[in-house]
Amino acid sequence: MTAVVATGVSSVVTQLYTIREFLSQFQGNEIVIALFLFNWLIIGAMGTYTAHGVARHIAPARLTGLVAVLLALAVLPTIQLLTIRLLRTSLFIPGVSVGFYHVLLFSFLTMAPYALLVGFALPYSLFILRLARPDYPGNRIYITDNFGDVCGGALFSFVLVSYCAPFTALAIANGLLVLCALAVCHIAGISRKVYVPVSVVIIFILGAGTLVESWTPGAGRGKLVHTTESPYGRLQVYRQHDQYALFSDGMPQFSSHDPISAEESSHYPLSQLRRIDQVLLISGVGGILTQVRKHQPKGIDYVELDPEAAITQIAYGFLTPVNTLEVIYADARAYLNRTDKRYDAVIMNLPEPVTFRINRFYTSGFFRLVKSRLSSNGVFSFSFSGFDNYLGEHHRQKISSIYNSLAPHFQHVLLLPGEKIYFLCSNAPVSSQIPDLLAKKNVGTEYIDAYFSGNLTPERISSLNQSIDPGTPENLDLSPYLMTLMFSQWFDKYDMSPTVFIAVLCLLCLVYLSRLRPETFVLFATGWVTMGNEILVIFAFQLFFGYIYLQIGLIITVFLAGLLPGALYGGRIKHRHPFWLKITDGAICFLMVFFMVFILPAADRLPVSVYLAYGFCVSIVCGFQFPLALSIGGGGNSAVAHSFSADLMGAAIGTLITSVIMIPLFGIQPTAMVLVGFKLISLGTIHIFAGD
Repeated sequence: MTAVVATGVSSVVTQLYTIREFLSQFQGNEIVIALFLFNWLIIGAMGTYTAHGVARHIAPARLTGLVAVLLALAVLPTIQLLTIRLLRTSLFIPGVSVGFYHVLLFSFLTMAPYALLVGFALPYSLFILRLARPDYPGNRIYITDNFGDVCGGALFSFVLVSYCAPFTALAIANGLLVLCALAVCHIAGISRKVYVPVSVVIIFILGAGTLVESWTPGAGRGKLVHTTESPYGRLQVYRQHDQYALFSDGMPQFSSHDPISAEESSHYPLSQLRRIDQVLLISGVGGILTQVRKHQPKGIDYVELDPEAAITQIAYGFLTPVNTLEVIYADARAYLNRTDKRYDAVIMNLPEPVTFRINRFYTSGFFRLVKSRLSSNGVFSFSFSGFDNYLGEHHRQKISSIYNSLAPHFQHVLLLPGEKIYFLCSNAPVSSQIPDLLAKKNVGTEYIDAYFSGNLTPERISSLNQSIDPGTPENLDLSPYLMTLMFSQWFDKYDMSPTVFIAVLCLLCLVYLSRLRPETFVLFATGWVTMGNEILVIFAFQLFFGYIYLQIGLIITVFLAGLLPGALYGGRIKHRHPFWLKITDGAICFLMVFFMVFILPAADRLPVSVYLAYGFCVSIVCGFQFPLALSIGGGGNSAVAHSFSADLMGAAIGTLITSVIMIPLFGIQPTAMVLVGFKLISLGTIHIFAGD
């Protein structure tokens, strides 16, 4: 049983660090989380499904086989993480986005050995226990494994993520498996000449992983001079000649020498104001503080969620500290929600919204929030990727969606073309005569004085502003239209579509469903809805709080933690009648309706604890169903393998459909409604099966 707990700890820590690794390697794209979880669960289901058949063929040496499984599980995570880092830079160009099928296949191949073995290990451990106790309940192994999962999630969330680098954390978590393997060898009387050398080699590999942490390949070019694993992401600084570049999660954030962006982002909005008291910077570009100081504001607030990022920016000269600067360590949206301070200018320097984390700063809800924190004639400014001579339709729709999201909150919105498109928003009139305005304020510049009038002609400015399509939908928090466009553009860029993959997956799913018994179909649906809810919470959390890299472990841990009391209570029900499955299906539907009606409408005003409490309640009910369905199915080894497999298969498909199709195309609330509908189908199935 100790080995089962240790396996649970190892699997969750490995899963969470692998998720973080994929986020770092693929520019923080939340779809990567879904593709990872889909592969993890589908491979795990394959391992679980084959455990029963394999176990029968190696019955004479089951304890020896268990030792081999434990030792393999101990060493594979380090190899897996190192493989991801090495192959990412070898197979794909650093800093360039990767296509859907490339990510799907890459994640499948790199995690397949470990995920297959993890799926195999749990039922295999039960079969070994039943050699000594044939009546050993399958529910107990489920509870024990879940206890290990919760311990692993808590270890990650409260200790490892804050104090340990990834390879060090994996060495700590998987060292427990080595100790368990040694204990099993001692009990089984296996020769020390076999397991001791193998254990030494594995411990050496785990230790060696901690030594390669700092020199594994990254996303930037030049010499890596600084790297750190912040709770909010991976930060790397590269030096090329006398220039420095800061990368966060594989995406370039700052360059130490970017005078054009520094001048444009600061002087375009600040030139509109005669007097400036307070300026708020949401992120920045290299040299921006020097340019802002030319307008002599009384105070400059710089909002940065990650303290480590701010320290790195100052240390390597990306930001030059000034006397009037105050660095605020907070999420910019959360800060604006709680502050009563008024600003004359809010300057946002964030990348294009290719992720839900960034998209939350380009929605109508955020623009309304910024407007409420501006002075009466204050200016809000930000940039978007520009164009040379031709504005493509995809690009025009994105710009139109942003413009239409701004229009209800600002009386004047002006777009300035160039390498970047700058949005200047205010309730006071906004002028495009930037050089004249700067001359009146005696503010000198290099790029704007020399090139603005030639590059930003009245014709180009007028043409851009007239290209806005008023019929394009607004970009809303719960219906992120920009992400729909980004997702479509992602596939168009690689001339591929997920349609064939989804169609084949649905066909295989129908074949699989046709072979399920009613009680295992309930587990399939529960796995689907549980992971669908987990994805909903992850995406909603990302939309409104924006630091999923830190909280992903806590969210997954909470969903795992609820399964434990649910399974314990469900296992104590004496009369395990299908009636209880109907009650719990109804409870899941009620919780999801509560989520749609009461949580989502107030999502950005609720504390994090509400989301976690919701996830905990959903997982309690889902955990309650497993022992009931297992008991109704007979509880034998075959029932255990099929129940675990159905739960994992449902979870895998639910993860993919929810995150890749439903949320990007339809938004959060319609997705929740579909999940409710699927659970109602499950409720109807068990009602027919029960015959009442």
